[in-house]
Amino acid sequence: MQQPNEDRFRHRDLNWLSFNERVLQEAADKINPLYERMKFLAIFSSNLDEYFRVRVSQLRQMKRVQKSIRKKLALRPSKITKQIIEEVKHQQDRFGDIYHTEIIPELVKHDIHILSAEEYTEEHEKFAASFFKNKIEKKLKPIRLDLSKENELFLENSILYFLITFEKEDHLAVVNIPVEEHGRFIMMEIKKKGHYITFLDEIIRHEAYKLFPNENITGIFEVKLSRDAELYIDDIYNGVLAEKIYTSLKQRTEGQPTRLLYDASMPKPVQKKIRKLLKLGKIDMMPGGQYHNFKDFFSFPDPTNNPELHFKELPPLPQKTLEHSTNYFEDIAKKDQSLHFPYMSFNYVEKFLEQAATDENVTDIKISLYRIADESDLTSSLLKALENGKRVTVFVEAKARFDEENNIIWGRKFEEKGANVIYSYPKVKVHSKIMLVCRQEGDINMRYAYIGTGNFNSETAALYCDHAIFTANKNITKELQRLFKVLQGELIIPREKSLLISPFSTRQEFLKLIYNEIENAREGKAAKITAKMNSLEDEEMIELLYKASQAGVEIRLLIRGFTCLIPGIKGMSENIYITSVVDRFLEHGRMYLFENAGDELMFYGSADWMNRNLDRRIEVISPVLDVDIKQEFKDILNIQLSDNVKARIQDPEESNTYVPRKKGEKAIRSQYDIYNYLKKKNKS
Repeated sequence: MQQPNEDRFRHRDLNWLSFNERVLQEAADKINPLYERMKFLAIFSSNLDEYFRVRVSQLRQMKRVQKSIRKKLALRPSKITKQIIEEVKHQQDRFGDIYHTEIIPELVKHDIHILSAEEYTEEHEKFAASFFKNKIEKKLKPIRLDLSKENELFLENSILYFLITFEKEDHLAVVNIPVEEHGRFIMMEIKKKGHYITFLDEIIRHEAYKLFPNENITGIFEVKLSRDAELYIDDIYNGVLAEKIYTSLKQRTEGQPTRLLYDASMPKPVQKKIRKLLKLGKIDMMPGGQYHNFKDFFSFPDPTNNPELHFKELPPLPQKTLEHSTNYFEDIAKKDQSLHFPYMSFNYVEKFLEQAATDENVTDIKISLYRIADESDLTSSLLKALENGKRVTVFVEAKARFDEENNIIWGRKFEEKGANVIYSYPKVKVHSKIMLVCRQEGDINMRYAYIGTGNFNSETAALYCDHAIFTANKNITKELQRLFKVLQGELIIPREKSLLISPFSTRQEFLKLIYNEIENAREGKAAKITAKMNSLEDEEMIELLYKASQAGVEIRLLIRGFTCLIPGIKGMSENIYITSVVDRFLEHGRMYLFENAGDELMFYGSADWMNRNLDRRIEVISPVLDVDIKQEFKDILNIQLSDNVKARIQDPEESNTYVPRKKGEKAIRSQYDIYNYLKKKNKS
């Protein structure tokens, strides 16, 4: 008998919090150097901000959807939101404990002192007064509020403010904290031995009385408002249902408040006043510590320049063939070439494009750009290709969340220089990481392809673990050419046989591959599914994995983020084991390996097993055809599956327990072991 939905599927938003808990674990893990632990606190904070802007915002909006639609979708936004708030409060308590009882004392051991205004000595006070007068005061925009009259208050998204109370209880003031202009942390230049750092907030707190000379300040409380991001209903629902939801939400105004983070010491009457001013509900109020926006700790200064406080550098490794290549086209034509970021430099991709831009035989360059860096060698090469008369087609994803403006600016730059720029279609995102170069070689029009799991972005390539392959394989390049024709509106479907392309064939092909493993298990043949992805949400895929588990297929998953699948449940998923690796770099690659009765099939690409990636985005999943690269990908995947230092078990209880290491067993920290594996491999 099939179990109720809630027993078969975790709620994605609740399980996402389990992922952010793993980030918090990294902040607490003393294996990590001190400054890296602070960065994990910053990542946790940044993640949570986006989560409230996007996911919690969506839940709040769903409360306004017609009840009949909510019932059909089994939506319980109020219940889920309450569970989220409860768990976030618990995590923020742990966050505060890590910061105050572990990070601060460790900094003091290195003679680095973070001072509050109360801790200023006379010398510190002089510095604060001078800094305030000369650099800060003119950037402040105090807003005075007389609550006995009608007031309108607008706080910008994610900007820090002080809410100031006075002896006159019907008077309030709001003061901005100009972090953008000065940075969050100020080195206090004094003669005293040691390193003294203060928050910009604290200097303003200390000098605030100068802004209100005739009033008696009774309280200064930091606040930060999160506003809704744009609502992407199409990421979850489609067809008539999506239209009904959009219609139901047609009165929605973008950017409405979704969470006010406030200093928990703020008196309740003051909380009530600010809530009324901002037209917030009780559920939108989130108590926090004295400071907000801990994402600013990405830029926390290290006055000691002590390398022991940071991760040891891992110099980019050479790609054995491409490192000394003078002609990428010749080397790729001979054999597929693989890249693994951030272990190898993104420069190989930039150099390939540079060669394409200047090669007299290259006629066409086609590329899909999802997140475009501000300035890069890659964008320069595309502009150079246009100058050299190449036909350049750039598909720009205009709806890449939080990168829309930058992507559109670059799209216009390419257009101005003569590129054929195509922007994303309504309700369909292009999330694939693909490039195709056409080159006239005698009588033959050769095609060279690049298919990856990560964006064409040198900045993220230094932080995200991704994989890519250059290939001149005729079937792969022919099908990629067809996909670009689909994007250009010249074809309706790409008619692929080798590639899996969403929304055309990815779902169907993955379902076939899983059914094949089920049949093999029933026939007593070797049957196993091994998959690495960022998130697992699609219910059809999950139900089939449950079916495969019940048929005896061994299923081993590596999922960095959230998963709606519940592993290890007797009679449903006892043959499914999931771990998650959170470490120095962000695991971002997708790999899929099917036993296929001993004749293994391996795939990699841009798509997770999520509804949106399978049905509503242009995604490319490619088979790994080169025998050597297939073994390399398998080795890398197996190293990650063997991680017993940074891997956590995703169990039914969501306990985030580290994978236990048996007595005498070698410690395997997969990101470092992969680096060493590739280092050794590229030397041989």
